[in-house]
Amino acid sequence: MTPPPPRPLSLMAYRAAAGLASPLARPLLEARARRGKEDPERLGERLGHASAPRPEGPVVWMHGASVGEGVSLLPLIAWLADERPDIGVVVTSGTRASAQLLARRLPTGAIHQYAPIDTPGAVARFLAHWRPGLGVFAESELWPNLILAARGAGVRLALVSARMTEKTARAWRGRPAAARAMLTSFDLVLPQDAATQARLERLGACVSGRLNLKRAGAPLDGDAAELERLKAMIGPREVIVAVSTHAPEEAMIAAAAGRIASGPLAVIAPRHPQRAEEIARSLAGRGVARRSLGELIAPQTGVYLADTLGEIGLLLRLAPFAFVGGGFDPEVGGHNPMEAASLGVGVVSGRQVANHAEVYAEMVAAGAATLAGDEAELTAQLTGLLADAGRREALAAAAAAYGAAQSSQMDAARALIRPLLPAR
Repeated sequence: MTPPPPRPLSLMAYRAAAGLASPLARPLLEARARRGKEDPERLGERLGHASAPRPEGPVVWMHGASVGEGVSLLPLIAWLADERPDIGVVVTSGTRASAQLLARRLPTGAIHQYAPIDTPGAVARFLAHWRPGLGVFAESELWPNLILAARGAGVRLALVSARMTEKTARAWRGRPAAARAMLTSFDLVLPQDAATQARLERLGACVSGRLNLKRAGAPLDGDAAELERLKAMIGPREVIVAVSTHAPEEAMIAAAAGRIASGPLAVIAPRHPQRAEEIARSLAGRGVARRSLGELIAPQTGVYLADTLGEIGLLLRLAPFAFVGGGFDPEVGGHNPMEAASLGVGVVSGRQVANHAEVYAEMVAAGAATLAGDEAELTAQLTGLLADAGRREALAAAAAAYGAAQSSQMDAARALIRPLLPAR
């Protein structure tokens, strides 16, 4: 393992400023907790105070900022548990939603903790308690004190499924020494696409291959008994499933369903379930039933609002195609279509999908996805799919074939991560 890179003046100043701000950390976290943005029972974890004992033996630490990143790490966590059961796993994330979801989906023995805030004290406490041999970071959240302190403590580091937008790259290019110090701290860098690879390499990263965890992950689970219960409630009606939606996509989907003569049911799972009250109000008059309240699907139900977490795999199994949200807002940049493709579900989305541009382009070319530019085009596409069984089946079959072709990336990534694992 090479020595840690020298900390440039900009990052030394950042560390000093973070240290001076440390006394404000708890009051700020408590204020966020009052707004529902932090877990009030676990604020200590954010300050680096562990709420669980360290497992005996070597430990691997995995970090994903939020729900998407945390879920994307699950296949790696499952592989590690199978290949090296002697290794303890601690998984960190930064949001309440991710903590709730990971609590249900982590394998037995894996420990979830909230990530420490990026102050020297919190980071030091976290590292001193867990003493990981390897840290695996998913996608794009890079905190300078956390990364450099871990490397300084002898932790091997891997950045997997790395994603960097051009906007973020421009910001880092203004601080080239800081960017190089951060990126050269990683023993392994696996970007998820060609654009990110080029940006990381220009900033000084040594790239070893490619990995998009959101392409290569196992299909999402779905409760078989609950699926049959939902299908029984829906009956013979056609279904439009919409997942990871943002405003105004809920209104667009509901309006499209309302214009289709066959009267399909719109099943809508918002990206942020806490928006459920707002969404229900905006769709008043369309017969909204809310899943979180236990409301049933009746013949007069126009919209089934699936305002719950961790059930995307269940909902995607209701139809041969699904609308994947985030594609009508360039600030969002689209959401991962692979969750649908891995289940053999075709994808419809908007055209503003920069965050997953490469995947969407490949899926469109393969006939596994279709993109709409506006509400009228979206309505036309949904109407056409519901009216043409052959078209629906072709879209789903192409999605299944595309999803199956992505698994080879994971095998290559495991081979690169394996030498970084702590010794037995």
